[in-house]
Amino acid sequence: QPMAFRDVNARRHIGLQQLSSLALAGRTLLGPMKLYKFIVDERTNQSTLVCSAVRLIESLDLTSAAGQLLNETIQAQNKEFRTGISTLLFLVGAWSDAVLECLQQNVPVSAIVSVMSEGLNSCCERVQCLQISIHDVNKELCSSSVRPNAFKSKTRQIGCDSLLNPQIFPYVQKDISAPEEVIPVNSFSHQEDDSNFNMRLLSPSASFGSIASLVKSAGNKSTSMISGSSVIASSCNKQKLTHSRYFSTLGKSPFSSQQGIFQGCLSGPSADPCECYGLGHLAMALSHGNQTSVKLLQRIVAYQRERAECSGSSQFNIAGIVTCCLLGLPESYSCVSPGFVTLVSPEQATVIKYFKDKPLRILLVDGDLTEQYRHLGFNRPCNVRTVLQHPSLPEGSTDLWLSSMLDILISFEVNMVLVKGNVCENLMERCIANSILVIGSVSRYVLCAFGEVTSAQPVTYLTQLNASCVGTGAQVGLWKACDGRATDLGELVPVRIKVRGIPLLTAVLTTTVASKMQLIEDQFWTLAYRLHHALHDEKVFLGGGAAELLCLSHIQMLAEQPLQPANKNGVREFHNPWLPASATEYTSVVLQALASGWKQYLSVVMCNTATAASELEACTSVDHHLKKAAECGSPSTYILKEFRRGDLLRGGSGPFADHGEGLKVYDNVTAKTEAWRRALDLVLLVLQTDAEIITGPKRNQLSNSHASSEFMFL
Repeated sequence: QPMAFRDVNARRHIGLQQLSSLALAGRTLLGPMKLYKFIVDERTNQSTLVCSAVRLIESLDLTSAAGQLLNETIQAQNKEFRTGISTLLFLVGAWSDAVLECLQQNVPVSAIVSVMSEGLNSCCERVQCLQISIHDVNKELCSSSVRPNAFKSKTRQIGCDSLLNPQIFPYVQKDISAPEEVIPVNSFSHQEDDSNFNMRLLSPSASFGSIASLVKSAGNKSTSMISGSSVIASSCNKQKLTHSRYFSTLGKSPFSSQQGIFQGCLSGPSADPCECYGLGHLAMALSHGNQTSVKLLQRIVAYQRERAECSGSSQFNIAGIVTCCLLGLPESYSCVSPGFVTLVSPEQATVIKYFKDKPLRILLVDGDLTEQYRHLGFNRPCNVRTVLQHPSLPEGSTDLWLSSMLDILISFEVNMVLVKGNVCENLMERCIANSILVIGSVSRYVLCAFGEVTSAQPVTYLTQLNASCVGTGAQVGLWKACDGRATDLGELVPVRIKVRGIPLLTAVLTTTVASKMQLIEDQFWTLAYRLHHALHDEKVFLGGGAAELLCLSHIQMLAEQPLQPANKNGVREFHNPWLPASATEYTSVVLQALASGWKQYLSVVMCNTATAASELEACTSVDHHLKKAAECGSPSTYILKEFRRGDLLRGGSGPFADHGEGLKVYDNVTAKTEAWRRALDLVLLVLQTDAEIITGPKRNQLSNSHASSEFMFL
């Protein structure tokens, strides 16, 4: 039964105020240079470190209806795109403030909804001229990044600890146990041993000529170079601070110097920089300053590209990537490892010593490995309510089930079991005692990847097991860091499972700060999905605020001439049969309110990236660009010209300042436009809410609150 209700659709619309307040908390998360935030729980005195809009909203106690709607909107954007969430959150706040300003001026709700919706649709159509195909982007990035003198022969000395220095070998996981031999990359096949993985990743252009790696040691000095290449690594470069005290780079280029010997490009007629660096440069342009993740992703792109040439598969397969988070190692130890790297208990790790250099028989379980597990079926019937999830079992049946399952595994000589779901602890202990390695919580794609290369067929229950379901050829061992040492992290031990020809890659993410682990993983997946969506869309937006600046220019132009008969485009764009003729007088006011959101967006991005010292200075800079765009006659032409010069809202600072004209910034098309639409849809949905009906038994608590005067009790 309803207990009370209050009118929320007044001039000081409560829901819009709540959206504005929540969005204000994520203001410093906009742009490439985000600031960390501590979320402190006053009840438990525990804190969480966040650096993304998704984690921010997840960590807040959202009790209001508007807050819950905001959370649902952000989760939907994150589930579909994994990017654009900070933009969505900021525009929700900016447009909530804009709508509140319209309500203060007595603009009808119908006029606000209609004009803002039509205005955003017009913007989305207008910015299509800033879309560039992936083919053109790759061609432009490669031509601007590779210059005649870019690969001059240089010889530099590196310290005696070059092989132990994570700045030299930080991003490629070497198989230490593999024999030191060089196999030409063009002989790569599905059956190739991953001991050559390191060879392929030394240079993405390896397919155009053989590469040999030479490391010489003499006393306290070492030299590292690549034959046929001119890029030599150095650990003696001075550190240079770029955009905050938390991030430093080596030398002039934050992306090239730390890669060291891995950036060699063969000179000669067969080396085609556009082919070998295309996706790597695109990933860098989409990274928005995320340096560590872009290097890992470039290694993945190089590896997958070699497989694509041999198998004809997709050049970038995001489903073939998994992450493993290791707490306790420096971030410079992050690397890419072929196969599947995961964490197991020390007791499970003891089993691995029996499996050294031994091909294992592997079993895949598509479900839980527990006595109570029951498969619900692929076509779950509707209108069925679960009464009891775990039925009570007769006494003694557990021991019988454990013995039966263990006998099945032993009879088929299974050495390793990968389970999609949970694993019974008692069964795990018995398996360890019988030298059987069982790993739970394995994703479906990992199971499929192992199934393809080992011929193992997933089973739901062990009772379904037969000889054809067991795969062969898998190998397991302790994961080793880039310096060749096995890693012992105490409670959990990283292990690596590999099979000859498996397409699976693991991005091993490391840090010594526990609160940063989630941040690093989120940043990696954000960049990976940006590249994935860019290839799926086959086009990208000009970045660096280009699309938002064109939207602002376009909306202001429409707002200045909304009622003139000569402005046929404006009349046609804003013709709405549901909008009364008398409401057209509010068109200019509403459009200006919509434009204010874009202007706030650009100003805050400039402040967050230190391009402008204050929001006032940022607004002045934006107005300057708008004036020059208007004088040019074609705003899109002006924006494209400034973008190619690298002067668009950048001012020579930011995460890419050291690259000058060599590096452009791009954005996803669908993810960005959907973030715009979802932000406005949420604001207009809350705007059209006229009442908040409260139900529940806490009448006295509500009546005694400071907001009791706002409610009408029933």
